[in-house]
Amino acid sequence: MYTEMAVTPCLTVIALLLTMIVIKLVIRRIVGPVQNQRPVPPVVSWVYMMSALPTLLTKGQQVVIQDMHTKLGSVFTLSFFGVKKVTFLVGPEVTAHFYQAPESEISIDNLYEFTVPIFGKGVLYDVDLATRSRQIRFCTDAIQPMKLKNHVDSLVHEVQDYFSNWGEEGTIDLKQEIGNMLMLIAGRCLLGVDIRGKMLVEVSTLLHDIDHNGLHLFSFFFPYLPIPSHQQRDKARTKLGQMFGNIVRLRKNSGRIGVDVLQNFIDSQYKDEYSMSDDEITGLLIALLFGGHHSSSNTATWTGACLLSHEKYCVAAIEEQKKVMGKYGDHIDYKILSEMGTLHFCIKEALRMHATSSLLIRHAKKSFCVQTREGATYEIPEGHTLASSTVVSNNLSYIYKDPHIYDPYRFSEGREEDKVGGKFSYTSFSGGRHACLGEHFAYMQVKVIWSYLLRNFELKLISPFPEDEWEKFIPGPRGKVMVSYKRRHIVST
Repeated sequence: MYTEMAVTPCLTVIALLLTMIVIKLVIRRIVGPVQNQRPVPPVVSWVYMMSALPTLLTKGQQVVIQDMHTKLGSVFTLSFFGVKKVTFLVGPEVTAHFYQAPESEISIDNLYEFTVPIFGKGVLYDVDLATRSRQIRFCTDAIQPMKLKNHVDSLVHEVQDYFSNWGEEGTIDLKQEIGNMLMLIAGRCLLGVDIRGKMLVEVSTLLHDIDHNGLHLFSFFFPYLPIPSHQQRDKARTKLGQMFGNIVRLRKNSGRIGVDVLQNFIDSQYKDEYSMSDDEITGLLIALLFGGHHSSSNTATWTGACLLSHEKYCVAAIEEQKKVMGKYGDHIDYKILSEMGTLHFCIKEALRMHATSSLLIRHAKKSFCVQTREGATYEIPEGHTLASSTVVSNNLSYIYKDPHIYDPYRFSEGREEDKVGGKFSYTSFSGGRHACLGEHFAYMQVKVIWSYLLRNFELKLISPFPEDEWEKFIPGPRGKVMVSYKRRHIVST
């Protein structure tokens, strides 16, 4: 009895010592030796996450991210039960590595798997890095600025033909009209003039079904969840794939040589000199059509809503058109579009405030360090998911004066706030290794459209200024954007 009583305290002490040793070893295993440990970003508390949930559900992610940025600074981490960690990087000081690092360090990995049901198997985010890089090169080559110059006449003709169908005056949904207009442009530039007239209504409907059912935030996390919206998405994608597949085969079998993106894809070859399959061409066509049409439509609509809500800049854009007409008449080409500086700034400012992609996602394959504007250094551990909020970064008050005010002249010579702020201060088209390859085409399309509208119509926004579709991964203006018009033709100065 005495022996048992004497042994019990000893065992207790030994057990406590062993427990302390194990805990210390576990801590070292997780965070490394104390003397070598670098500070990691502040972690958002679960208390805050729970309190922010109602805001997230009613106002969207950007409001919550902005609030966390205000409270925690330009680098902070969300920890989901210690299993999934997402580190947010806000501002040019901490995003250089995010945008510029090679795939071996900062990777897309399978983070964009939600696009596979939309673009299809065997293309872009469903293939290995080498194949994806080559396919992106095919797309870049097909819409490079030198080739785009040849499309300006086609764009101008499409715009003139479409808006000639408007009456002398009336009321339209600007969002729908621009969407239809850009579908004609995309069809002509991607597939050729002989196809685009036959596909407008059906393709527009199918793209709307894919967009409406496949770009919600839950689709990003659970792209294959068997829910009705995903079933509608898949049904629309199958039908669109069949249509485009038929177009590809028709072009190949006809022997006709087109001057469009489809022809560029047919002529493209991988390094071992084999051509893309019909399915690969179809997938890339859908990717370009979906991405280009969706983003350009949103951009053109936001530009219109902003211009028609700010008389000062609308008048300035019209005066610029008068000067262009005085110099060149009604003729529009690539060079003339490049001289429309005021209109360019108006588009760029609309995109700063209403970016077509609200959140850019990457994966840290290696740890790296960032230094904040205040001088704090943090180590981002390997394995973290990385996120850069385009909307928050584009509205930083230390870069953009009064960022919540629409002010296109902030980009004009003498101010150039985005350049003064440093590289990656303006990220509406992403940046670095994954910069949007359709940036030049987007500006060109929107300029052609608004150049024509400003010259030929008196326009007035009669519905409230639209809200952002914050619940979507690629947000656009919510609802209808109603505009009244009256036909006119401005006189050159």
